Amino acid sequence: MCHSRKSSSKHIRVGIGGWTFEPWRDNFYPSGLAHGKELHYASRRLSAIEVNGTYYSTFKPPTFAKWHSETPDGFMFSLKANRFATNRRVLADAGDSINRFVESGISELKDKLGPIVWQFMPTKAFEPGDFEAFLALLPKAVDGRKLRHALGVRHESFATPTFLALARQYGCVPVHTDSPKFPAIADAEADFAYLRLMRSQSDVPTGYTPEAIAQWAQGVRTWTSGERSRDVFVYFINGAKERAPAGALALLAQLGLQV
Repeated sequence: MCHSRKSSSKHIRVGIGGWTFEPWRDNFYPSGLAHGKELHYASRRLSAIEVNGTYYSTFKPPTFAKWHSETPDGFMFSLKANRFATNRRVLADAGDSINRFVESGISELKDKLGPIVWQFMPTKAFEPGDFEAFLALLPKAVDGRKLRHALGVRHESFATPTFLALARQYGCVPVHTDSPKFPAIADAEADFAYLRLMRSQSDVPTGYTPEAIAQWAQGVRTWTSGERSRDVFVYFINGAKERAPAGALALLAQLGLQV
């Protein structure tokens, strides 16, 4: 078996959004698998999961501790920050909501805590002054654990060097979204890469064609190679969501990684 998490693949995480989805049963999950065992199973086939539930609800420390205990060493969770922090007219006023989320117990994930995703409404346009005020509120650490922040901006006005410069100034990374609906923004100099692949097609067994997956694999290799080997997180999200696990498994296979 390939000891991928301890060797060259330590910088690469590939996964899906959440682990509870009806069409994944008797498909990705074995027939008859208890719902309570789905995280245990998914975390041993994939290397990361992006949690959407934290966007809508507040979880308590024991929940994060349970997720940590149910998953293997090297696994990581990306967490979507609570929407009360980002879905507001004046982002500069988000301080209390940001702190409430960061201090909700996420540090119980310990070394399995991946980037926090701050996702903004598709209608939220880029206002440099207010957006910088928001970035200045993001804490650099919680309980002694360094935090990594990914910015899920979805309005065309963010596709500007000014936004990239601001994100870089505050140590944040733009989410690179592969979607027909949202701009694809990337920073080649960022400390890590965060990809959300949203074009899965139901008539393709792996959601993305083998050729497309090979192209994404090449991009991952480029990012994680060379003198400055940086972390990359790739999530198959939405689109034809029923195909997401197959897409993630196909990318891991293309990269020669065995979880």
